[in-house]
Formats: sequence, C-alpha cells, structure tokens
Amino acid sequence: MTPGDGSRVLVLNTGSSSIKYRLFDGSATVAKGLIERIGEPGGDAPDHRGALQRVMDELDLTGLVAVGHRVVHGGPEFSAATVIDDEVVARIEALVPLAPLHNPPALAGIAVARKLLPDVPQIAVFDTAFHATIPPEGVTWAIDAGLAARWQIRRYGFHGTSHAYVARRTAEVLGRSPAETNVITLHLGNGASACAVQGGRSVATSMGMSPQGGLVMGTRSGDIDPTVVFHLHRVAGLPIGEIETSLIRHAGLRGLTGENDLRQILRRRSAGDEAAALAFAVYCRRIREYVGAYLAVLGRVDAITFTAGVGENSAEVRAASLAGLDALGIAVDPDRNQNAEQVISPDGMPITVCVVPTDEELEIAEQARGIADSGRTGPVRGIHP
Repeated sequence: MTPGDGSRVLVLNTGSSSIKYRLFDGSATVAKGLIERIGEPGGDAPDHRGALQRVMDELDLTGLVAVGHRVVHGGPEFSAATVIDDEVVARIEALVPLAPLHNPPALAGIAVARKLLPDVPQIAVFDTAFHATIPPEGVTWAIDAGLAARWQIRRYGFHGTSHAYVARRTAEVLGRSPAETNVITLHLGNGASACAVQGGRSVATSMGMSPQGGLVMGTRSGDIDPTVVFHLHRVAGLPIGEIETSLIRHAGLRGLTGENDLRQILRRRSAGDEAAALAFAVYCRRIREYVGAYLAVLGRVDAITFTAGVGENSAEVRAASLAGLDALGIAVDPDRNQNAEQVISPDGMPITVCVVPTDEELEIAEQARGIADSGRTGPVRGIHP
C-alpha cells in the first residue's frame, strides 16, 4: 500500500485508562496520539466515549474505510482479523477470563467506536491470530486433556502483529518472498517473545496461555518450573494472588535488580554491579536457548531478526544473545552491530542477522484495510497476514 492513496484506516489500541491512536492514509501516518488517565481526576477525558469523541473531533476522517482495533486475546477461534458485529463482540467477551486485563478495555473501545462511526467497518486484529498456524504438538501441554479442553488451556502466543510484520520485512531484506523464507524473530521490549516463522507462518512461539511465559522480561518471569508456585503457596504461605502479582509485576529484570529499565541495568553492569551482570546474563541466555530450540524446529534458518525497544537499540543484548554460535552459522559483526545496521552479521554467513524496526499499528492497518477492501460485511474469518 502506497502513501496517500486515499484509503484511510484508524487504528485504536485501547487500555483501561488510555487510548493510543494512529490514522493512516495508505502506509503514511496522517496523525497519531495518546489520550491518558481516562476517567481519572485531571485526566484527558471523563470516559472512553469522551476520549474517542475527542479523537474523532481532532482528526479528518474523510475517506475512512475501516477502524482497526488491537485485541490481545482471540482464543482458539479467531485465527485472523475479523469484522466486528454483535456475535463477534460476544465471542470476545467470552474470552475475557483468558485476558482479564486486556480484552475488557478493547471491548470498551470497540463499543464506543461502533456507536460513533456506525457506518465504518470495525475490524478486530488479534495478537494471538498469527500463531494459529502452530501445529497441535506446538500448542498442547502434557496435562490432563479433559481439564485442558474444559478451561481452554493451551499455548496461544502473543505479539503476533509484530512477528508477522517483522518476518515479512526480513524476507524483503533478504530479497526473498515470505513463502520461501524461514526466520526467527525476537521481539524484545518490556514484554518479550520469540517466534519461529516458516514460509510466512508461525510454527512456534515462546509466550503461552498468557504473555507471562517464555523469555525473561522487564517485570515478568518468563519460563519457570510450576512447582515454584506450589512451593511459595504451601511452604512460604503466600496467597495465590500475591504470587501472581509477584511473577507478573515484580519478577524478570525488576526481580533480579530492582528495576526493569535495561539501560539502567547495562550502566550498573558496566560499573561492576554483580546483580546487574547476572540479570543481563540470565536475560541473554534465555534468548540464546530459544534461538537454539527454534533452529531445531525450523531445520533451515535464513535469518534471525531483532526488533522492538531492546532488540532495535541494544547492541550489547544482540551480541551477547548470539555469542558462541559461530559453529551454527550465526555471528554478529561488531561494527555493524554497534551502528544498528539492517544486517549485522558478517558477509558470507549462512544465517543473516538483522535489525528490523517493528510497526504493529501499520500491520493492524493493513490487515483491517484488507478486510474492508474485500467488501465483506458479516462476521468472517479474516485475511491472514
């Protein structure tokens, strides 16, 4: 899609007290912004309706063909971007137990947008949808099958819009079609996940039933032995809610160092702080372990791509995460890495290492536009990225 082609899409990412918005005309950004502290004293708006009304009043929505809503959890049934109607809203509501912090705000944004723009197609774009192509053995855990089925316990994966966008962009860097390219994408931000993409389709990812599993993150633990939870409850006497809060908000880099800003941790590491050095080593080792696992899953890997805040900006993380893998055809050129060039591996290596900025809002806009341009008006399985 080219800039300024007259097909405008509004992308909304609605949180419990904020709305992040971005208006596209083709692939060009016409306007963007963030409304914060919704419903709070002194905030930007009294409620979500007031916040979205303010967005509508400020933007020129002439030629708007769709509104794309980021929805974190699509459960087992939403495998692609989908036109929103009452039935779809009810199905997203039924998934709230799987994403109690994220899906309710998205539903609030959808409800208001449908009222304010009743004649514009509203499209749900799910973080989980890209991972719907992972085979059954990649999403099934070895627990009681009856319990798993009853309570929808399985791997769903997240950051799907980012992994889809970055994998496709990596194929462009290599001069190949996505269908011919195998990529390991590393989305490293305050939240972090890895994905194995085979021929443009996700076949493995590190996050599980929630965004809690997998890599070490800013405040989340990533993978741990489930016995840790039992031990803290039975032996330490901690309530389940307190354990959950600890693993989500006070673990990861924050749990190891007291802070979740990797830049501060790198400064402390340089100054000889042992806790910061250990946290950095744990963080990078976990990434390397997943890279090794996904090499095995894919069999042939054309590229490994770093993206998101840490992946795009930390040369130290990129170098340490792939250190010692030369025998597997993986290496990082120090100068290219320091300059964050698009390709940071030495010439002639069998696996190209890339740095590709992510653009989740653009991916949402393109998927929403694809649905709108198809002329579909009912509840459909949408166009898969």
